[in-house]
Amino acid sequence: MGKKIRAANNRTLSLLPEEIAPLKARLLREEDITSCTDVIGKTLNGDATRIMERLPDGFADLIIIDPPYNLSKNFNGMRFNARAESDYESYLSTWFPAVCRKLKSDGSLYMCGDWKCTSAMQRTIERELTIMNRITWQREKGRGAKSNWKNGMEDIWFAVKDPENYFFNVDAVMMKRKVIAPYKIDGKPKDWSESAEGNFRLTCPSNFWDDISVPFWSMPENTDHPTQKPEKLYAKLILASTREGDIVFDPFLGSGTASVVAKKLGRRYCGIEQNEEYCLWAEKRLLLADSDKSIQGYSDGVFWERNTSLSRTRKKEN
Repeated sequence: MGKKIRAANNRTLSLLPEEIAPLKARLLREEDITSCTDVIGKTLNGDATRIMERLPDGFADLIIIDPPYNLSKNFNGMRFNARAESDYESYLSTWFPAVCRKLKSDGSLYMCGDWKCTSAMQRTIERELTIMNRITWQREKGRGAKSNWKNGMEDIWFAVKDPENYFFNVDAVMMKRKVIAPYKIDGKPKDWSESAEGNFRLTCPSNFWDDISVPFWSMPENTDHPTQKPEKLYAKLILASTREGDIVFDPFLGSGTASVVAKKLGRRYCGIEQNEEYCLWAEKRLLLADSDKSIQGYSDGVFWERNTSLSRTRKKEN
């Protein structure tokens, strides 16, 4: 947990030496969890498969999963190695059924993946749940490729236990887009509105999202986690598929984005993460969310296009 030297304007989250012990005290360790332990509002530190055996079935309204993709990656000293697709699918099957047992009968689940592992994820999910859609979101940064197409997209599979009985609130995830061609009828805007900031139209979201910014050094939500998901991305999933007070569960919590966004949006949360330092980052972000509930790109109850002046922050709540 050595301190990195950063530029003065680098807002990446870091831990001060005096913060570590108090943050550790907030964690629930694997060995401390029993069938009657209250895990809501907690970061659970340990192996996800073993911890899930101690959690009640059917407790989560929404599950968000961002597991290791089928890539070789170093997660703070814990390596995940790429493997044959059949072996990766077998890996998913070792824990995915247990995750589904934690979902309520009317609950929803989202699983993140990339092009290389998404087909294995689809087959794994279909054995347990009903897939409703596949969201594709655009990553606006990444390394170029000289002998292949640059990988600029990732997928999120949307699935439910009961396709006849699940919650989905499209009004909570409307997008506000600039009107390029302001069409009028009888001199009045047609399906758009004029404002001091410009001309905008509220639109229903599709399953392709091109308004997401991957966390980077100037964003206060940024951490050193190698595959951190943006708060704005998870805000869409949580607002669409939960009501206030519902429980959001993430069995691969990483640096805490699912729990942090759930807290900012008035939901309850529970997350499992094996790496202790990642757990500490999550806990610090949760403490910061007590005083700052802003989500970059979400304000006034709508999602804004990327790089617009009003997309930078969500207004703080009193």
